[in-house]
Amino acid sequence: MSVYEKLKALDITLTAPAAPVAAYVMYVQSGNLVFLSGHIARKADGSPWVGQLGKNISTEEGKAAARGVAVALMGTLQEAVGGDLARVRRIVKLTSLVNSTPDFTEHHLVTNGASELLGEVFGDAGKHARAAFGVAQIPLGCCVEIDLVVEVA
Repeated sequence: MSVYEKLKALDITLTAPAAPVAAYVMYVQSGNLVFLSGHIARKADGSPWVGQLGKNISTEEGKAAARGVAVALMGTLQEAVGGDLARVRRIVKLTSLVNSTPDFTEHHLVTNGASELLGEVFGDAGKHARAAFGVAQIPLGCCVEIDLVVEVA
C-alpha cells in the first residue's frame, strides 16, 4: 500500500504548511536530509492547543495532540519533497517537546502519538530515532512541539 493509500485509509488529508510566525523557514534541505522546523499542536479549528501535561491535559490528550502535529509535519514534508511523499526514504529523527509540570513523567507516551502514526504511514521507513523532553513552556503556551529530520531520494 502506498503512503497516499495509507493516508486515505486513515482518513488523513494533508494541508499546506502554515507560514512561519518568527524568523525561520518551515524546512531546509541539505543533501538528502530535510530538516522540518518545530510544529506546535493545534486544535481542529487551527487554534493553538494550549495547556500543560500533568496539570490540565491528560496523557491521552497529549498523545492526540502529538498525532495531530505529525499530520501537520507530513503536510510540510509533502511540500518539501515537491508533492511526492514516495521520495521519503526514512524518518531519521523526531524530537518532541512536551509542555509539562516538573513531576510529569510520561513524555514518551505523549510522543508515541506522532511516532506511531509515522510508523503506520511510512512502514519500516517510519521507524526513527527520537528524543522526548519535558519543558517549562512552548511558544503560545502549546502542549506539544515536534520537529523531524527526514532522508529523501
